[in-house]
Amino acid sequence: MHAPVHPKVGTREVFAIAGPAMVANLTTPLIGIVSTTAIGRLDDAALLGGVAMASVIFDCLFWLFGFLRMSTLAFTAQSLGAGDTREPTAILARGFIVAGLIGAALIVLQLPLAALLFDLMGGSEGVTQAAKTYFKIRIWSSPFALANYVILGWLIGQARANSALMLQVVINLVNMAATILLVLVYDTGIAGAAIAALLSEAVGFALGVIVCRHYADGGFAVPYATLLDRDKLLRLLAVNTDILIRTAALIAVFLFFTAKGAQAGDVTLAANSVLNNFLLVSAFFLDGLANAAQQLCGRAVGARDATGFADSTRLVLLWGLGFALVVSGLFALFGPHLIDFMTASDDVRRAAREFLPFVVLAPIPGVFAFGFDGIYIGATWAREMRNLMLASLLIFLAAWWALQSLGNAGLWCALMASYLSRGGLQAARYPAQFRATFSKS
Repeated sequence: MHAPVHPKVGTREVFAIAGPAMVANLTTPLIGIVSTTAIGRLDDAALLGGVAMASVIFDCLFWLFGFLRMSTLAFTAQSLGAGDTREPTAILARGFIVAGLIGAALIVLQLPLAALLFDLMGGSEGVTQAAKTYFKIRIWSSPFALANYVILGWLIGQARANSALMLQVVINLVNMAATILLVLVYDTGIAGAAIAALLSEAVGFALGVIVCRHYADGGFAVPYATLLDRDKLLRLLAVNTDILIRTAALIAVFLFFTAKGAQAGDVTLAANSVLNNFLLVSAFFLDGLANAAQQLCGRAVGARDATGFADSTRLVLLWGLGFALVVSGLFALFGPHLIDFMTASDDVRRAAREFLPFVVLAPIPGVFAFGFDGIYIGATWAREMRNLMLASLLIFLAAWWALQSLGNAGLWCALMASYLSRGGLQAARYPAQFRATFSKS
């Protein structure tokens, strides 16, 4: 145990974490994109639909367990701020145990899970069969993929974002090379794409363990009494459960948005899908700043540094607003051209242009939604974040119900209401949480 760490927080500290995190976030969906692109070269619509469907399923499934990254990052940063050099290794070990248990459960339950998910997706027989082939292979990557969440959170929590970025790059390069080799050279089809994803996650995990061992103080040896500390395990369970519920509520918003868009017809669904890519791009950048907030605010909580916490909050939100304004401007200037590039359908182009203003505006309320998510996670205000996200979900549903006569425009208005309420509710609660946390110092 060393003295608490009270680092001076400035722009350099924010971007030392946010920069690599932004790039790492941009690489995150590449496994699904590379698989889709390679299968698309085979000129089989059923295979392409199958890998696209299965990729979405795994994106949502693994996203549901994103608490493994978030809680590991927050607890590690708090330990770093408190000057506790041994606890981070115990946090890593606990994260691996939880990831392994969840991954094993997903493998054991794969048959009923697949039946439920594919019934909900409602694809054609050919698409569903192809997706099931991909699913039954890639599901075996679950322990590795979830453990990689732990590794990513642990490295960023220790302000080693460059190492986290390097691991993400390796995972995606291995996936790309293996997919090209198995699908396009050896003609293994959709099974090859799934094997490539499994292989890349396994290689990433193996390399991540080596990297973490290098940074772990005293290696991986953790006394059982420390590893199984009852109070810390109960706190881990409580925080993870709260973040899981919060993430499920967030996923519900986007699944509801997609489902209602689909019910409005193929053109509306396609237009919303095109515009969703814009939202994803802005989200990756804003989430990079949220990662910086998690690390800096977590470290400030561990060090009992109220000034550092306040400075981190201010800088993350100010820089986030600056990025949001730039992104909004780029969407306004180049959005129509990007829409034309992404779809050749005149009907879809017209529909996407009609709703483009919502996407142009979205990054601005998104700053506060993503920024305060990072702040609350870093401070492990997980219960409050859970409750406010559930309130935001209810506001979203109420807004959709009130505006459904406006059709797809009403749906987009409801999504903007979700963004606004998510950030606004957390901003309103922030002063009370801040006082409660640092009045104990």
